Amino acid sequence: MKPYTNFNHTADLGLAITGASEEKLFANAAFAVFDILTDLGRVEPRETRRILVEGDSREDLLINFLREILYLYNGERWLLKEIRVIKIDQKALEAEARGEPFDEHKHEICKEIKAVTYHQAEVRKSPDGWAARVIFDV
Repeated sequence: MKPYTNFNHTADLGLAITGASEEKLFANAAFAVFDILTDLGRVEPRETRRILVEGDSREDLLINFLREILYLYNGERWLLKEIRVIKIDQKALEAEARGEPFDEHKHEICKEIKAVTYHQAEVRKSPDGWAARVIFDV
């Protein structure tokens, strides 16, 4: 079972993400972006990228994190296969992503995601762990 679900939001893409811990929630959010973007079965963990972000709140931290994740593809043409959040607190996050450069002969882009928005962004502790909602421009 996937750790996220899509929800309808006008012409944009909304995601509701869950995780047993805050680290897992953020990792699942990154996974969701690339799971929607491409067929992860064709991506191999050949290279490692370090991701460091800061934010003024958990929502700001999530948005900044997902912006960095999206930049891997939109700016560097790099696809994420797996991610591990190494350290997180209310203002900063450190993660390690593994993946490979986009290859048009090997990878297919299923859905373009242009940007992550602050609109209705939410991160909260839930009875089962952590939950978040985020909306993307597609």
